[in-house]
Amino acid sequence: MAKLGFIGLGIMGAPMAGHLQAGGHKLYLHDVKNPPASLVEGGATVCTSAAEVAKRADIIFLMVPDTPHVEEVLFSEEGIAAGLTAGKIVVDMSSISPIATKEFAKKINKKSCAYLDAPVSGGEVGAKAASLTIMVGGPQEAFDTVKPLFDLMGKNITLVGGNGDGQTTKVANQIIVALNIQAVAEALLFASKAGADPAKVREALMGGFASSRILEVHGERMVKRTFNPGFRISLHQKDLNLALQGAKALGVSLPNTSATQELMNACAANGLSGLDHSALCQAIELMSNHKIAQG
Repeated sequence: MAKLGFIGLGIMGAPMAGHLQAGGHKLYLHDVKNPPASLVEGGATVCTSAAEVAKRADIIFLMVPDTPHVEEVLFSEEGIAAGLTAGKIVVDMSSISPIATKEFAKKINKKSCAYLDAPVSGGEVGAKAASLTIMVGGPQEAFDTVKPLFDLMGKNITLVGGNGDGQTTKVANQIIVALNIQAVAEALLFASKAGADPAKVREALMGGFASSRILEVHGERMVKRTFNPGFRISLHQKDLNLALQGAKALGVSLPNTSATQELMNACAANGLSGLDHSALCQAIELMSNHKIAQG
């Protein structure tokens, strides 16, 4: 039984922590809200601060929304860094800036502790099913120690490289996902406006070279008009912003990423930022004055 900390128990963090607990490990929890009763009833200890979690656990997981939140959890007066002692491992599973991640890792390393950036893909469904893809940056030894714990939360787990490389991989993932959502939305809108049944078009395309996980899952949501958030538009906006900030710093051009971000901005401007990112199709529908399907 390992002594594990988990900070950030939202729609992703709560089920991920639950899998660690189901694996027989002792949990120490901290969140801005009361941790889920199921975890407490299962034997988890609620801590008053991130520092207390770090003092009591040997491996500390974070799952919070954005770069400033990670920085606060790590380095505020009652943050994780204040409670660390040599030999512990900090694992950030949030999706944040690769550049900031490298600096965070250096600060944690100065306390003789290891740091892994391990963002995930798979959304709420993957978190609940323990089928997340986990992209890891950091030292091999720390990865080997944490790998059995990653196995409790995900299926496809890869050590990509050093600190920051996990976050870079996640940004690349979000570029691909966003552009695929846009492509599926445009294709189904075109088919619908031309008079074809978008559900049948999607079914036909699933058997060809255009088949994809996005067409399968998000295409169905567009047709059925089911936009309850698995991954909110606001969060994908944040990730594409990281991509565009990184592109500026690196001196590269990401024209289609920029265009897709503008569609997400349009969704947000129309009050849709809390919907699933498949609702990106609604920006294109507004521009075209036509819906893929009636809800």
